Order: sequence, then structure tokens, then C-alpha cells
Amino acid sequence: MAFPSFRLTVLTALLASAGTAQAATDITFWHSMEGPLGERVAKIAQDFNASQSDYVVHAVYKGNYGESMNAGIAAFRAGNAPDILQVFEVGTATMMYAKGAIKPVQALSESVGDPIDPSDFLGAVAGYYSSPDGKLVSMPFNSSTPVLYYNKDAFKQAGLDPDQPPRTWPEVAEAAQKLRAAGMECGYSSAWPSWVLLENFAAWHNVPYASKDNGFGGLDARLQLDSPLFKKHLGFLADMAKAGTFTYGGRGDAGNALFTSGKCGMYTGSSGMRASIIKTGGFAFGTSTLPYYPDAQGAPQNSIIGGASLWVFSGKSDATYQGVIKFFKFLASPEQAAAWHQGTGYVPVTKAGYQATKESGFYDKNPGTEIAVKQLDAHTTANSRGIRLGYLPQIRDIEDSTMEQIFAGQTQPDAGLKKMNSEGNALLERFQKSVQ
Repeated sequence: MAFPSFRLTVLTALLASAGTAQAATDITFWHSMEGPLGERVAKIAQDFNASQSDYVVHAVYKGNYGESMNAGIAAFRAGNAPDILQVFEVGTATMMYAKGAIKPVQALSESVGDPIDPSDFLGAVAGYYSSPDGKLVSMPFNSSTPVLYYNKDAFKQAGLDPDQPPRTWPEVAEAAQKLRAAGMECGYSSAWPSWVLLENFAAWHNVPYASKDNGFGGLDARLQLDSPLFKKHLGFLADMAKAGTFTYGGRGDAGNALFTSGKCGMYTGSSGMRASIIKTGGFAFGTSTLPYYPDAQGAPQNSIIGGASLWVFSGKSDATYQGVIKFFKFLASPEQAAAWHQGTGYVPVTKAGYQATKESGFYDKNPGTEIAVKQLDAHTTANSRGIRLGYLPQIRDIEDSTMEQIFAGQTQPDAGLKKMNSEGNALLERFQKSVQ
């Protein structure tokens, strides 16, 4: 049956109108958050999608940090990269120097007319993910920093004040000795040895970890680990290990169980570990700032972050980039930043998210949860801004294996630090040649 011409015209217009209404721009977001964290990421995407009708974010889990970064780079080379990729902090230099692969976030936001202001973020967070001229290259998302946890029940049994945690390294050694004397299997231990005991130690004491402003100033940066304060620190920990007051817990977060099981009285680990302690600890615990050496000038300064940020690949449409920036602005809103912080243990990356959490009374109801934010909320120095080095995951492997030898009494701190410097700098030289 033939339709009269006016009916055809109306039908065509209706179909065109329906097509326009449904033509939302799809945005692909690859991430490494699994379990409850993955559920939270999925909920954030759903909430953003429900908040407007122009863009649809598809959050896709692509394996752990190393796996997702490799997948993202491979996809870019094959011409089908995601729009957004979550990359762990130690992959920052690799992403920055992937020529032509990424769009720096702040410049992108300005080009689409919806600028992201780096001053909206906590100083240490923005500093880590910024170029040497202070412009954001990636979008801060899930950031953590190490803190000192201590077992309040164990402190009471050892005759220590549960409301007065140790603030300095000598006080840590003294408390560890009393904990061991009271029957604790372990006085003090730490997660992420290279991140906590070297990288954050340097920032907290305002001493260089590497030359060229820890790599922010150029590809020719080299490690500077054989300095007096590093020698003092590793010697101090080696002496504690010999005395039985420091227990090496393994690489990464392998040592977390030493604290959550109640075997260890004090532990330096990620601020994101808090939920796990609450869930599995079974004892009263406190949170305090990282220890420092009181005779070190400029200490304490600020700690540096772990976690990951969001990177935008090049070669996408203008509509996609507008949607990406709108999604990033949604993430940075006070409500979203505060909810992410309170629900996960990661710090609120924005000052407004921090303020919203403060005003809600969350810190009063959950003592210790503000420590990590305070450690990061500082004007950073050339030594405390963060670390921008290529092959940093491989450098950490060298550092971890060498510290294992030092803590076991098989290598002297001086010789171990020289080894870290030598082998680490060989990797940095290789990286410099590979990207020039």
C-alpha cells in the first residue's frame, strides 16, 4: 500500500527526530578496579550516564594495572585505543613520553571550552600528574598515600599510651622493643618497601630521590640513593631487623596480613588499607603520620601518592573529547570526590571533596581518616612533588631485592644503595635513549 506523500514526510521527520535523540556519544573507559572497587566504578559511570543524555560512559575492567596499561598501549598501536585508560602512578613517565598517543588533560579541557583547574586538587596530587610547567597531563582519580597504623590493644598490653603513637623513627624503635617484650611476634613492619621506605621517605624528609627534581626536570635524571640520610635510614632498619624489632613482610602489600592478623604492633601501609583492617583486624587500631628523623632539616614535608590517574588517548572525535571532560568534571565534583574517598579509603583528590567530607562530620566519626589527606595537602617542593622516572616498576624490583639482602644482614646499606643507584641508573639511561 502506498503512503500519501505528506505521510511519508511526517514519518521521515519522526524517524530522523528519534535517531537524533538516541545519538549519544559512547565513551570507553578501561580500568583496573575489581571487586567492590569495580562495583563503585560501574556505579559512577551509571550515575554520570543518568545525569545527562549526550554521552554514555562504558566502564570496562581490563585486568590489573600492568595488564590494562599494556592492553591500552597495544590497542593504540592497533588503532582501536579506548578513550580513557586508568594507569598506575609509576606508569606516568611512560605515558607522558608515548609520543602522539595521549592528549594532556588540562590542555584538552581548555581546547573544548570546559577548563579543568589544577588548583582545585590537593597540591601533592596535582603536582604528581602535572608537566614541569604545572599543567595537568592526566586526571587524578584514585590516590592513596602511606600512613602509620598501630594496634591500640597491643599498645595497652605493652604499657604504651594508645593515644600517643610514635612520631619519630627513634620512637618507633623504642615502641617496637616494648611490643616485642610484651610478647608481640612483630614490633614494626611495612608494605611496599620501595614506595614507603625510599620514595615517600625522601619526600617526607625533603631530600632528593633522583636528580632533575626527581625526573620532572628531564629524561637525564638519575637516582641519588647513596646519600647520608638513606644510609642512615637503611642502617637503622637493618639494626632493628637484627634486634628483632623490625620484620620484613615482603614486596608489595604482602605484609598486610602481619598487621591485620594481630601479629605486628605497628605497620606503614597504604591509606587505602583501612577498610581491610576494619573488616579483618578484630582489634582497636589507630592511624598516625609517617615517622621521621627529628634531626633531618625540613622534615616532615609531605608524602607522595600511589594509586592511578586517567589518561586520554589521541585520535578521537571532538564530541568524544567534550564528553570525556564532562565525565572528568563529574568525577571531580565535591559530591563524587567525597563519596569515593569515604567509601574506599582513597584520599579525596579535590579540595572541595575534602571540605565536603569535613563538613559532613566523617572525620569526627572516623578518627584517623584525615591523616592521609593532611600529609598530602601541602605546598610541594622539588623533592616532594613526586617521582617522574621511566622504568620505575623495574627500578622498584631492584630496590626491593636489595633491601631484602640488607634486612637479612647479607649486604651493608652503603653497598646496597650503591647497587640500587648503579642498576637503576642503567635502566634510566636505557629509557632515555628509547624515547629520544
